[in-house]
Amino acid sequence: MTQPVIEIENLTRVYQMGDTELRALDGISLTVAPGEFVAVMGPSGSGKSTLMNIVGCLDRPTSGRYVLEGVDVSGLDRDARASIRNDKIGFVFQSFNLLSRTNALENVELPLLYSKKSKITEEEARAQAMKCLERVGLGPRWDHTSAQLSGGQQQRVAIARSLVNNPAILLADEPTGNLDSKTSVEVMAIFQELNEEGKTVVLITHEPDISDHAKRVVTFRDGKILSDVPVTKRRIAARPVPAEGAAS
Repeated sequence: MTQPVIEIENLTRVYQMGDTELRALDGISLTVAPGEFVAVMGPSGSGKSTLMNIVGCLDRPTSGRYVLEGVDVSGLDRDARASIRNDKIGFVFQSFNLLSRTNALENVELPLLYSKKSKITEEEARAQAMKCLERVGLGPRWDHTSAQLSGGQQQRVAIARSLVNNPAILLADEPTGNLDSKTSVEVMAIFQELNEEGKTVVLITHEPDISDHAKRVVTFRDGKILSDVPVTKRRIAARPVPAEGAAS
């Protein structure tokens, strides 16, 4: 039997707000197999962002277990979580989080500078970063800064950056939140293509039309899993190949 990428057992996260106890996650259990594409949905305050922070090793649970590729990371300290976060998780955020004064290629290279498992030369790092940029259709714009790129292009740079360390999972937090509908579909097409190539994708979203691009939807409410179902009418997005210099 194939080992799950993510195993969560009876996970709880409690925040103390003065005299009030806020139970952001309330004893949830969840398994994600290699190659799955899972969308996590729910309204504000449902627990989906807290789940993302724990899955992304940005936070620790109050109780319960979180196992990532066979390693229990639940109780690891900050430095150990940072190492796992950089080597095993590729992040894509709503706000792109690109460095404004560096070009697209340098932004994609950045995780390689912090990776303890990466012992490659500068030339190899640049080649690896360029390969990831070409994978998302931005090879010709490698030397452009964020200000010279559209929102959709910036998000594609962010996706390329998330791939450069060949992570175990891609964790996308509202990746279409700052994009128009047409560009959102193009970005979701890239995630679908990556998933078809074998990448495990966990997508956080509040938009049903975006979650329909996944293969499975887990819905949260009040810190608990309300439902966990396959997508029966999946949206398949065809990503157009933009012409060189196009603004999409």
